[in-house]
Amino acid sequence: MTTNQTTASPTTPERPSTEAQPRQGAWTAAQRLEILTEYESYPKGDPRRGELLRRHGLYTSHMSKWRAQRDHGALASLEPRPAGRPAQARDPQQDVIAQLRRENARLQAELEKTQIVIEIQKKVVTLLGLTMPSPPTGER
Repeated sequence: MTTNQTTASPTTPERPSTEAQPRQGAWTAAQRLEILTEYESYPKGDPRRGELLRRHGLYTSHMSKWRAQRDHGALASLEPRPAGRPAQARDPQQDVIAQLRRENARLQAELEKTQIVIEIQKKVVTLLGLTMPSPPTGER
């Protein structure tokens, strides 16, 4: 009876640690160019290409993307960019206008409520048969 146990040969190199590597997307332009240059130095199909990608936690799509960026704009386009939309310049007058519009809408709603209360008070006075005091005249 044979056993299918395999043992690691002493000549097998250990897989290098990736703990010191930057997390994906945090590569500087110089690091990207260095990795890309090393990747391209190996012939196609060479197992060292795959080992290089595994060591850095990358994929062949990264190499294609970095190669295109390098060809279109050298190192400048290889610099990591912040995520999200770029910040738009804000016009302070637009902020003031927006605040005044909100305040105007609030005051309009408050005015409508007040007018409803006044109308109800007039109806209550009429139903109860009371007379409303007349507003004071300008006499002194």
